[in-house]
Amino acid sequence: MRVAITGATGLIGRALTTSLLSDGHTVVRLVRRPPLDGGAPGLEEAEWRAEQGRVDSVALRGTDAVVHLAGAPVVARPWARRRHELVHRSRAHFTRELCRALAGMDHPPPRLLSASGVHYYGRTGSTVAVEGHPPGRGFLSRVCRDWEEATLPAEEAGMSVAHLRTGLVLAREGGLLRTLVPLQRMGLGRRLGPGDQYLTWISLTDQVGAIRFLLDRPDLTGPVNLCSPEPVGNAAFCRELGRALGRPALLPIPAALVRAALGGPAEESVLLDLRAHPQRLEKAGYSFSFPMVDRALSDILTHPRPSTGA
Repeated sequence: MRVAITGATGLIGRALTTSLLSDGHTVVRLVRRPPLDGGAPGLEEAEWRAEQGRVDSVALRGTDAVVHLAGAPVVARPWARRRHELVHRSRAHFTRELCRALAGMDHPPPRLLSASGVHYYGRTGSTVAVEGHPPGRGFLSRVCRDWEEATLPAEEAGMSVAHLRTGLVLAREGGLLRTLVPLQRMGLGRRLGPGDQYLTWISLTDQVGAIRFLLDRPDLTGPVNLCSPEPVGNAAFCRELGRALGRPALLPIPAALVRAALGGPAEESVLLDLRAHPQRLEKAGYSFSFPMVDRALSDILTHPRPSTGA
């Protein structure tokens, strides 16, 4: 296949690029600077001016699919009102402009996988959210709704569009574990905040595997939950993380410290009680490599894989 990727230098984008290249596929990284010549075999670059809604349509000729992963990091410091605006704009506005540019091509790529998040559902409590669950409240929920609606120009152009409602991605080289592992090594992190809230998560291995699966299934359109079938309580997650590190944590991390470490959206991500299930992915036949959090953490922390991208 010939696959174009936005956000190819991010955590998921790097791993996906490596996976595709290793199997002999061609990857076109959409970049916001002048494209570089040369590089790894099978790796190309095309210019994408997100603000202006321009994409190098010539370089995208013959592309089978676009995987749109770009967006300003949600977990970042400092967090202020302008950060809210940046997170929303980099998802909703840039996605709409990209989809308009793709729709304007003589022959648009037939498939689009566009990132979203399980935070679409907001706080679910004891309810398990599958793809038909209504949207929740809060900033991240609104971002996800607008993010998904922004792909409408691509759908109207006849592209097969799926929304990747992703849980918290577990990887040693980034995401939540990058913050928690050092704290656990210091004896902190017996639980995060109250500890009874659920975490909806997915290993980086399965995140890439599910995207690869969906690239081969253009019949699967609309929202698809990319998360483990076994969400886990916060305190249980922290306990398994301590076991994987061989350093059981003794002290909890108060909610205020979680906010300070992870930024403003901690209330709607790590501290949010959210249980989602990958119903459509499972029904379609995807088999998870790491459905249970203990095996996922053991694999990540015992056999870390470099976050290479060419």
